[in-house]
Formats: sequence, structure tokens, C-alpha cells
Amino acid sequence: MSDDRRLDVLRAIVEDYVHTREPVGSKLLAERHNLGVSPATIRNDMAALEEAGLIAQPHTSAGRIPTDKGYRLFVDRLAQVKPLSAPERRAIETFLDAAVDLDDVVVRAGRLLAQLTQQVAVVQYPSLRRSGLRHLELVPMGERRLLVVIITDTGRVEQRTLETSQVVDEVSLANLRARLNAVALGRPLPELKSILAALPAEFAPEDQAVVTEISGLLAATLDKETEERVVLTGTANLARSGMRFQHALRPVLEALEEQVVLLGLLTEMAEDNPGVAVRIGHETQHEGLAQTSVVTTGYGGDGSSVALIGSIGPTRMDYPGTIATVRAVARYLSRVLAT
Repeated sequence: MSDDRRLDVLRAIVEDYVHTREPVGSKLLAERHNLGVSPATIRNDMAALEEAGLIAQPHTSAGRIPTDKGYRLFVDRLAQVKPLSAPERRAIETFLDAAVDLDDVVVRAGRLLAQLTQQVAVVQYPSLRRSGLRHLELVPMGERRLLVVIITDTGRVEQRTLETSQVVDEVSLANLRARLNAVALGRPLPELKSILAALPAEFAPEDQAVVTEISGLLAATLDKETEERVVLTGTANLARSGMRFQHALRPVLEALEEQVVLLGLLTEMAEDNPGVAVRIGHETQHEGLAQTSVVTTGYGGDGSSVALIGSIGPTRMDYPGTIATVRAVARYLSRVLAT
């Protein structure tokens, strides 16, 4: 059996099983696919695929279904990713462009991805640790009270109030605002702590106390806002995918509730592959996700991602379609955050 023909047979089995949810037999493969060989030859090829651990027979007298190893070979040998239709691309662009703030963008991206893939969508919020500063605003709210607004280049907004030890007039406040933005604009937020610590010495003695207070507030905010957050959308799609509650669905739902585990998995996948990463079945290294596959990619940033977005569904998923959709939503999401 040639390797090319074996891959053709495996591809046909994966495509048919994803479409029908039923084990695939040699006769149906011969009828549905132009493999150029007889059902008997296909049976021999299937026997070899089974011996290699790429397909399995779920029960006697049944056809064959792909194994995790078979899906992995199929994904690794994908010649092309299914392109999105023009209506799908327009829907993504229109839906995300209507978002009003970061929370709305993240929620919309999750809803859109879940709807397009009919799977669970997971969207990680941009982390302050991966963001840069777009603007720092100081708004007077009284003689000795300031509203400090941190706006990141990923659209995240943090607001804090500060009681100052002395009155700050409008002229001094404007100068302070301009100086802070000049030294901090565009800097990755983790780098700001050292910059902020040295900042008071650059100001006149009468302003140093207020600068120290503002710098301390900003540093404390960066320390505090390190919690990673994710939004899960479309968990009901798991039930529609054919997963049975007792055998597969309940463990998956329990695993998805463990956000620390989920974030760890997403981070590992990003480290494995900076582009689109795919983990199949037991590759997730979590028992509750053993019957699922996870497709993720990064979004945001200029050349590097600031957060992750992905789709979680049964191992019997449309891999080319899911990969294309995750990639497209991430691309539009990055564009929206950059504007």
C-alpha cells in the first residue's frame, strides 16, 4: 500500500465520520470517494491503517473511526485550510466592528466563534502584563482627589481614584500628565514599574510627593491586575455535537469550569506553536478533555499576541473549517483592538 493512498483513505474516513457521525466502511468509501481502487483494496488499506493505530473498529461488524493518532496525522498533513465564504467574512467584520468597548469585543468574539463553529469558544482577555500603555489620564475630582485612568493598546481601561497629600493646580496637573505620558507611552506595562520608581526625582521638589503617590498607585495597579480571565461561550453546543452526558459531556463541562487548568493548556499551546495550535484528545493531558480537540491562536499586538482565542469541540470536528474560523476571528479581533 502506498503512503499517498493510505493518506487518501484516512482523509476520506475522517471526512465521512465528521459528516455522518457513523463508523465508515470500505464499500461506502468506494462509493463516495474517487479513490481509484476496489472496495477489497480499500479494506486492505484500512487493515493497515488499523494496525498502525490510525483508525479503530468501535464494535464488531462496524466500520472504522479515526483515532487521536489518525486525527493528528490528518491535521498535520492538511494541504489547505477551508476558506471562509464572503458572507462569513462580512459577518465577522460587521459584528466585531459594532463593539463599544473591550468587554463587548471579547464577548462578541466568543459568541461569533461559537456560532460559526457550533463548538465552545474560549476567549482570553488581554493581560496587562502583555499590554503597552496607550494613554494615561489624570482627571481632577476635587482639590485633593484624582481619577487616574490607564488605557492600554489592547483597549483595556483601568480606573483608580487617588487622594493626594497636597492640592494640585490645573497647570501642574497638565504638566504632570504630559510628562507621565511622554516617558510611559508605548512602554510594555511590566517595564513601567522601574520607570515609575525613578520618575519622582525628575520633577521639581514641590511636585515630587504627588508624582510619588501617582507612581505608587500605578505600580500597585499593575501588581494587582495580573489575574488572567477567559470567557467561555457555546457550551450548549457540546450537547448538540452528540456527546453523551454520562460518558463524555459531564467531564468536559467540569474541566471547562477549571479556568486555571484551561489557561494553562492555552498557554502551553501558544508556546508549542505561535500560529494556530491544535491538540487532539489525550494530547490535552487532561482526562476531562480526552474526547475533545482544542484549536487556538493568538490575537492582538504588533508581531506578538497579547491573548488567545480558541475553539473546543469533539475530536470528530471539522478541523479545516475550525482552523480557518479561529484564525479569521483572531485576525479581525486584532484589527478592532488596534483601532
